[in-house]
Amino acid sequence: MKNLNEILSSAKNTIRLQSEAIANLTELLDDSFANAVNYLLNSKGRVILTGIGKSANIGTKIVATLNSTGTPAVFMHAADAIHGDLGNVQKDDTVICLSKSGNTPEIKVLIPLIRSSKNKIIAITGNPNSFLGKNADFILNSYVPKEACPNNLAPTTSTTTQLVLGDALAVCLLELRGFSSNDFAKYHPGGSLGKRLYLRVSDLIKNNELPKVASSDAITKVIVEISEKRLGVTAVVNKDNEIQGIITDGDIRRMLNKSTIIDGLTASDVMSKNPKSININEMAIDALNSLEDNSISQILVTDDANQYVGVIHLHDLIKEGIF
Repeated sequence: MKNLNEILSSAKNTIRLQSEAIANLTELLDDSFANAVNYLLNSKGRVILTGIGKSANIGTKIVATLNSTGTPAVFMHAADAIHGDLGNVQKDDTVICLSKSGNTPEIKVLIPLIRSSKNKIIAITGNPNSFLGKNADFILNSYVPKEACPNNLAPTTSTTTQLVLGDALAVCLLELRGFSSNDFAKYHPGGSLGKRLYLRVSDLIKNNELPKVASSDAITKVIVEISEKRLGVTAVVNKDNEIQGIITDGDIRRMLNKSTIIDGLTASDVMSKNPKSININEMAIDALNSLEDNSISQILVTDDANQYVGVIHLHDLIKEGIF
């Protein structure tokens, strides 16, 4: 069994090597990167990512990032491309080819075929003087002096720099396109990230009960209302359905701790005045922030006319995966 300090030292060395390589990318960036971004921005076609080995794995991630941020992209494995998949590349598509050496056999076969179709090629390579580099229209230099692998063989640092350059491309494009949080939500409707951007308070309360009592109602009625509506709370409203206060199950427990004699007590004797509330049209994430900021589990909901219309419970947000 290895010494713990040796293990930590190895891990730290890997992280240090990779972070240094990423930092060095800022020195390697040149006009070719900016020109590539402008070309993609004005392109009518898709972006085709291709590569071999570990570079291919990085290509699939870059495709996912581009697609989710407004740039249509498709992955095409370099080996499959020269055995039939080259048909994926359409007239206006741009091909981004990832290769550390830029001289692998598959790349040497594939690149001339792409050039013959007059598609533009963006190379992400650690060797600008390679076959790929010399035949590309734009070169993104991903050079690394050493892999994190102690044998300097397993693609580690080199694939990290490829990934970072792909992220840099995607971020530049989304900024230039004015890609907003609403656009992001459109592409991520099923995940918790998307829900944070599109789910509203009105979506959360529609299946909840509407517990409410009048200020003059007996405390026994308040207890029944909280119990039956199963939200651990009830609003106290006036005749115009405007919120006067709130009573939680915690308020009831504290009341009973003081005295079990409740005859004659009404909602107004127990309620907390000026409770926190939120408009029905607000975002669900704003409701979560309000709950957290005020260390509460429920918040009352009002409409534009300041009428009481519902309750959001922390459990509603947990169920939706927002919390």
